[in-house]
Amino acid sequence: MSITPPYLKKGDKIAITCPAKKLPKPMTDAINLLQSWGLEVILGETVEASYHQFSGDDALRAKDMQRFVDDDSIKAIIAARGGYGTIRIIDHVNFDRLATHPKWVLGFSDITLLHSHLYSKYQLQSIHGQMPVNIPDASAQSIQTLHRALFGEKLSYEFTSAGKYNINGEATGTLVGGNLTLLVSTLGSVSDIDYSGKILFIEDVGEYLYAIDRLIRTLDRAGKLNNLAGLIVGGFTEIKDNEIPFGQTVEEIVIDVVKNYGYPVCFDFPAGHISNNQSLILGGTLHLQVSEQRVTANYI
Repeated sequence: MSITPPYLKKGDKIAITCPAKKLPKPMTDAINLLQSWGLEVILGETVEASYHQFSGDDALRAKDMQRFVDDDSIKAIIAARGGYGTIRIIDHVNFDRLATHPKWVLGFSDITLLHSHLYSKYQLQSIHGQMPVNIPDASAQSIQTLHRALFGEKLSYEFTSAGKYNINGEATGTLVGGNLTLLVSTLGSVSDIDYSGKILFIEDVGEYLYAIDRLIRTLDRAGKLNNLAGLIVGGFTEIKDNEIPFGQTVEEIVIDVVKNYGYPVCFDFPAGHISNNQSLILGGTLHLQVSEQRVTANYI
């Protein structure tokens, strides 16, 4: 059984830190939003720090994260943005405090490494959802699901999928996953998780089609895809191709690998590097139903 951190309530303190890339501008919209929910926002040193492309050097980013992990008055840790850099600090932070004093960790993209690490080592649930840097462009629905995830309200999803490549079926399992590139980067490490019997969610941004093919096949060769309960494919955005076309779409790449495994697969799930990046509770138990054009998913 996974550990569900206490849900937030008005008056709670939450921290914003930058474990990876530096911020391009102040987070005014996000801070105002969180304060409007009755939360007290504490900013880490990394919010205004800069070291090359990072929000401070590795030592500062690790120290900032450690500070909020160890501070029991902080009820959630929000990554201000992704980018690249979490892998440089994750082994320099001791997360053991979260085993006895769990709190929500929120983010996506590069923060996938944190999600996987916390589930692998502590069976701790966490939230894949909009980060402060994304709030100005976020859809109303994505912000609504972020509030629901943090405050413990029911999360459910129903949407129309393109349907051509969906594999119909029904599955119940623990939801794991996140950014495909980051999931592959965990293989063989202490942050790697057991995918067997799980529902896997994947998304990515800015990759070449051939690279997506390689990433999917790497997961498959590592034995991560054959025993899933189900597969959810979210946004694959800003995808690039070579001068000589790769010849397959993202959907065709995925289906080519998993089509014979027998579990339900859906595409177009509203999560990833998109404005409608709806929040997912990784480590929570999800019931998934997939038909040719309609997909529903509910936490149980």
